[in-house]
Amino acid sequence: MKRVLLSVLGGMAIFAAGVTPSTAGDRYADRPPVMVSPDLSAPWVLQLGQAPGIVRRQAVRQQPRLRYAQPAQPDKVQTAAVQAPAKRMVTRAQINPIYLPQEVAYDGPQKPGTIVIDTTQNFLFLIEKNGKARRYGVGTGKPGFEWSGTHKITNKREWPDWRPPAQMIKREAAKGRYLPTYLAGGMENPLGARALYLGTTEYRIHGTNQPWTIGGAVSSGCIRMRNEDVVDLYERVNVGTTVEVI
Repeated sequence: MKRVLLSVLGGMAIFAAGVTPSTAGDRYADRPPVMVSPDLSAPWVLQLGQAPGIVRRQAVRQQPRLRYAQPAQPDKVQTAAVQAPAKRMVTRAQINPIYLPQEVAYDGPQKPGTIVIDTTQNFLFLIEKNGKARRYGVGTGKPGFEWSGTHKITNKREWPDWRPPAQMIKREAAKGRYLPTYLAGGMENPLGARALYLGTTEYRIHGTNQPWTIGGAVSSGCIRMRNEDVVDLYERVNVGTTVEVI
């Protein structure tokens, strides 16, 4: 027992002799520097979190660009879509319903079959029996071109040609509007679908391609009707019919 105790005490003496004695100032001595790896992507650095002196950068993930396949059209040229312009709508004044054909009472002295044209009210009356008349709206002579008188229908034409009088051509040219010396019958002809010629004058009862002018003082003396109305009148009267313009 005594030998064992002596052996332990001897070992402790040898250990104590190998230990360097320390002083109270050793705790304030300079410590060796901490070496930080220059590779900031090292795993141990990423574990430091918010450690002082180290800035942790978050990686920015870029969104992948999407590409859409375009159908191959080697023979076609692609152009930008352009909205088609809206169609321009041109509206004309509508004819007053009072100028549409209608049966009316008539108490004048004229015999049935006579045509009476009232240039003040812009009406044409085809006198019928039993105090009745068929009334149409008409366009009449504008100021300076009014006239009155009694004539007979001397000719009837379907889709008549137009040969403007020399005075009309000269008068319109002075306004900057140049008329043709001849225009064949048709939709562009101002005489319209039918014409009834009055006596030996240059005046006619005729149609028009400007129906919105019916009911006004618009002509150079002729009596203007809608095409459908002059066709109707044309079928109801004959050459020799008396026409009174009042």
